[in-house]
Amino acid sequence: MKKTNKYLFAILSTVTLGISFSSCTKLDETVYSKIKDDNFYKNKREVMQAALRPFTHMQAWLAPTGGNGFYYHSELSADQVAWPQKGRHGYDGGDHIRQHYHTWTSNESRMRGAWELMWGGVGYVNNAIQDIEKLDITKIADLTEEERTQILVQLKVMRAFHYIKIMDLWGNVPIVTKVADPINPETKPRTEVFAFVQKELEENVGKLPKTSASNIGQVSMAAGYAMLAELYLNAEKWSGKAMNDECIAACDKIISGQAGGIGGAPKLSSDLNALFSNTNSANPESLFQFQYSRQAGFTFDWSGFYMSYDYMKEVLKVGYGGWNAFVVIPTAFSAYAENDLRKKEWFLFGPQYKYGTTTPVLGTEEYSGKPLVFVNSIRRESEGDKTSEGGMTKGEENSGARFNKYKSGTLDDANYWENDYIIYRLTEIYFDKAEALMRKNGGKASSEAVELVNESRKRAFSMADWPMAQYTVATLTLDELLAERGREFIFEGKRRTDLIRFGKYISGSWWDHKATNDKNKELYAVPMDQLAINPNLKQNPGY
Repeated sequence: MKKTNKYLFAILSTVTLGISFSSCTKLDETVYSKIKDDNFYKNKREVMQAALRPFTHMQAWLAPTGGNGFYYHSELSADQVAWPQKGRHGYDGGDHIRQHYHTWTSNESRMRGAWELMWGGVGYVNNAIQDIEKLDITKIADLTEEERTQILVQLKVMRAFHYIKIMDLWGNVPIVTKVADPINPETKPRTEVFAFVQKELEENVGKLPKTSASNIGQVSMAAGYAMLAELYLNAEKWSGKAMNDECIAACDKIISGQAGGIGGAPKLSSDLNALFSNTNSANPESLFQFQYSRQAGFTFDWSGFYMSYDYMKEVLKVGYGGWNAFVVIPTAFSAYAENDLRKKEWFLFGPQYKYGTTTPVLGTEEYSGKPLVFVNSIRRESEGDKTSEGGMTKGEENSGARFNKYKSGTLDDANYWENDYIIYRLTEIYFDKAEALMRKNGGKASSEAVELVNESRKRAFSMADWPMAQYTVATLTLDELLAERGREFIFEGKRRTDLIRFGKYISGSWWDHKATNDKNKELYAVPMDQLAINPNLKQNPGY
């Protein structure tokens, strides 16, 4: 099933519906970027191609495979991941520096890219819904009315998911459910957008098929309840009204198995690495994921942003290097205890050796010809600076611990680079419920909240260390819960949202980032070119 679905996704990644691109230079070729309904939708496969197009498009802005989507802004503006300038590399017009210091403007090119990608996704969903709703089902022999209804339910939930992320970044945005109708939609307040998303999810999530091994990668019921849990958990920030009871109820639907699961019911992985491995497609902890496959030509390629230069091929025995871009912020790496197994398993740190040997890998920039050693600092140590705080323009090729959460396996592994990207997992639901319980209880932990967090945390410690590492009702404060969320979900594209919900995004300081206390920075600016195109859009305050 995994291979079949992934090959279909690979095919769909080249298909566009309802959007025209000017990229053809061969005048006698057939153009497929405009598809009319009367030539298409002749069978179930073509209906599914239209329905799945938003899924394949979504990876461009949600997964860490692109440099201008939700993921980029969620991680690089928060307290765990940065893209510092390293010598002659990585300045990139100051884009990443402005993200880190919260000094971005209303004319950021990467923000324009995020807006276009994410709203393009809404357009794909709306286009598919419109087309599939008006189909004459009697002319499609292998598609039943029940199947069409199910497809439409999944698409509406997918549209709501897009709006969750759009609302998270920009807050006040248009609500659009039809393609080009109206041509210039007007900005709606975030409370109204929230109500739209809530209604769409509450009306449709219960109609989704239960999550199972047969619908991996699709929007199924456990995924839908995970979306509701996220919506409810952030409700106070996004709508002005806390919805902790609703969050707990949505989490219980998943935890109890009522929403199904890949293994019949969801369960936590037994170790830290299984969910992120190259055999993670059918992992029972996953609730929603992108299905990728190198063999099918649709690879989850984190290498560009998260891998150091080509010498990483020797370190990991892989076929890829990277741009030496994203690194771990020193204070984030220091937040892990030395006996926390995540610190060893999810990062590359210290001396780097050729795979399976004790032969050092050599640097090529500041440490050219010298052993490469990743350090927990971002400063010019090659020039003698061993003590300063450093800064975003003072990095070197070895600055910062590095990403190693997803592991592709080696070149000779039969499943080399077959990793799926996990969007929601059961651990997050445990954390969501624990947080909602604590917020209901005036910020204090209950025994149930402690048990939920400890259930996943215990994977990160040896049996000998666990008695001292486990939380109690006294030690699990809201601040500690935020810290543990950071340690558990690092690199998963969730940190900005968490910091804002806990009130730490604009008031917090980390490494060399100082608190701005600028409430307007909790929302991004609507890109200037969009304001010029659509006179009915309103800019967010402070821009």
